[in-house]
Amino acid sequence: MTVAVVCGGVGAARFLRALAGVHSTADTVGVVNTGDDTVMHGLAISPDLDTITYTLAAAIDPERGWGLRDETWRAMEALARYTAVRPAGSAAAPTWFNLGDQDLATHFYRTARLAEGASLTDVTAEIAAAWGLAQRLLPMTDQRVTTMVSLLEEGIEVPFQEYFVQRRHGVPVSAVRFDGADRASLSAASHAALSQSEVVVIAPSNPLVSIAPIRALAQVDPLLAARRDTVVAISPIVGGAALKGPADRMMVELGFEPSVVGVARLYAPIAGTLVIDPVDEALAAAVRAEGMRVVVTPSVMSSAEVGHELARRSLAAAGTR
Repeated sequence: MTVAVVCGGVGAARFLRALAGVHSTADTVGVVNTGDDTVMHGLAISPDLDTITYTLAAAIDPERGWGLRDETWRAMEALARYTAVRPAGSAAAPTWFNLGDQDLATHFYRTARLAEGASLTDVTAEIAAAWGLAQRLLPMTDQRVTTMVSLLEEGIEVPFQEYFVQRRHGVPVSAVRFDGADRASLSAASHAALSQSEVVVIAPSNPLVSIAPIRALAQVDPLLAARRDTVVAISPIVGGAALKGPADRMMVELGFEPSVVGVARLYAPIAGTLVIDPVDEALAAAVRAEGMRVVVTPSVMSSAEVGHELARRSLAAAGTR
């Protein structure tokens, strides 16, 4: 059975790791958000792709949940020397976005290959192979899409990483848009994965800034809606709160109910089933009222066993296992 997983970052990485414990990695493909991608110090950085790669390679820093374990930061420390001489208005030598010394190698390689004319799909495959991954990882598109966040109090729009990292996602937002999505297209490999896999799982990622950039590509929602009964979404909201990141606050700020019911309203057009945690079982009827089937199973992947059962139940929900 082939399984495609629609992915953001940390939550998707953990789900893919759990899925590997119960399903063939050779039959698993991740279609990954690239709306978070950025350029820093002239380097092409793909945070969600890298988080998933490092997690599946068992190289992720377990405490931070991003970057590499046993990382050093000598380059960033040395970069700080230049902040005192940086002219006003210059964007040189930013230090708010930390890049570890080992992690830099990934960005060096990606940047050089893209400059040679390689597609992001091809470069991602090369990086995954270098890390020994059996799963296929695919960027959602080979074209540039940038998640832009409008900050309510400042009245400005900034790229996602400035909101998420520089401001530590601690400021209210008034809108999110996906610059370039109207001109970009789902990559051929990602289109094949989402249309031909027997099951599609929407990982427990932020629906507004991790999954929504993928859905902003014109082909995605019609493709998933056409096979809705074999699409299973896992709620990233448990007990009214996000397990990691600002999903719950963003839902409130952007006018969505921060609950599994709110998640159901977002996903009902494209997914036939929503997986929710037992803490939200009382809301199962309300989720069904939105037109989705409900699977209740522990979804906080606090152990390998819980993760494996979540993966099993998610696959079974599509009626193929």
